[in-house]
Amino acid sequence: MINKLLFMNGYGVYVLSAFSFTLLSFSVLYLITKVQFIKEQNKFVAKFGSLNSEKAKSAKSQRINKEILANVTNN
Repeated sequence: MINKLLFMNGYGVYVLSAFSFTLLSFSVLYLITKVQFIKEQNKFVAKFGSLNSEKAKSAKSQRINKEILANVTNN
């Protein structure tokens, strides 16, 4: 029973290798994305982690920050 499932009438090697490659690719992509997210999050916290009211007003007045905040509140 298990042999039939693994061999799949001769296509087992192809199917299982394709499945393994896809699973490995998605895992690597997830890990890369997660590492990049953590780096960007740490940069953000280092730059804006402890904002006083003056820095917060300055950050809100910048054009790019206004666009980001507008997109976040609209979604």
